[in-house]
Amino acid sequence: MKKLTKKTAAVAMATAFAVSGVLVSASPAAAATYGGECGSGYKVVNQDNVGNKGTVYLTYNSSTGKNCVVTKRNSPGSRVIIEAGLSISPAGTHWAAYEGDYFTSYAGPVYLNAAGKCVDWMGRISGTEGGDRGTNCG
Repeated sequence: MKKLTKKTAAVAMATAFAVSGVLVSASPAAAATYGGECGSGYKVVNQDNVGNKGTVYLTYNSSTGKNCVVTKRNSPGSRVIIEAGLSISPAGTHWAAYEGDYFTSYAGPVYLNAAGKCVDWMGRISGTEGGDRGTNCG
C-alpha cells in the first residue's frame, strides 16, 4: 500500500508542476548588457532594443569626441547576421561607420567623430532593427 501511495503522490506532484509550468516553461533569455566593447572612456548615452533579440548601444567618449556603436545579442549562439551602423545625421543611403557579418554575439564596435553633431545609429540582428535617427545632438 505504501508503494502505491508514493507512486500516486509522485504522479500528482509531477502533474501539478507540469500544469503550473515549472517543468514545461523555459526561462526567458537574459537581456544583453554593455560590457565596455568600445574601450575605456566610452559611456552609454543611448540604447534601444533590437526586438527581443538583443540591444544596440550608442556610447560617447568626451575626451575624444567620438561615438561608438555596438549591437549585442541577448544570448550568444550560432552565427547570425549582426550589424552596427553610425553616421552624422542624416545618414543617407550608407552608414559612415558600419560593420555587418555573421557573428555569434555582437557586431562593432564602429566609431565616428561626431562631437557637437546629431547622429543616426542602428543595430540589426537577423533582419530586426533597433536604434534611432537625429539623436544625441551637441
